Amino acid sequence: MPPASPTDGSPPLPAPQTLVSRCPGCGAVLAVSPGLDARHPGASPACTRLFDVTVRGLRDEAPSDLRAAALLDLAQLAYDAQHGDDAEAVRALRAALGEGARRPVQPRRPPAWRTTVADVAADLDVVDLPALLRAWAQAVSADWAGSDM
Repeated sequence: MPPASPTDGSPPLPAPQTLVSRCPGCGAVLAVSPGLDARHPGASPACTRLFDVTVRGLRDEAPSDLRAAALLDLAQLAYDAQHGDDAEAVRALRAALGEGARRPVQPRRPPAWRTTVADVAADLDVVDLPALLRAWAQAVSADWAGSDM
């Protein structure tokens, strides 16, 4: 829809533009939010914020709910494995998934990710958060192996 023309006969105003950036870790394209700090090495401020918002409920429940605490740990491990170059983060993720050493770990980060925290957040209204987090963690593990799930 084109921008509305002002009533004084002057040319139409340009539509406001949303600035976006690509997260250097997962590649998610997210709206830039001024004033945010990236608290995770390898992640953009917007991606860090989206992760925090996505798992906020789990953080609130984790102190009194072991299942919420385990899901929060799994989400953090998936995020760490996706936003770093640390093979230890991948091994910890695989241990949490019960995969052990069944899959190799590539020497370099995958060139692309099949699922990111942006995908998890986008599907929250139609899919249960625990299922989304498990699927994301499994996809990150598979991406590090360079294989299909």
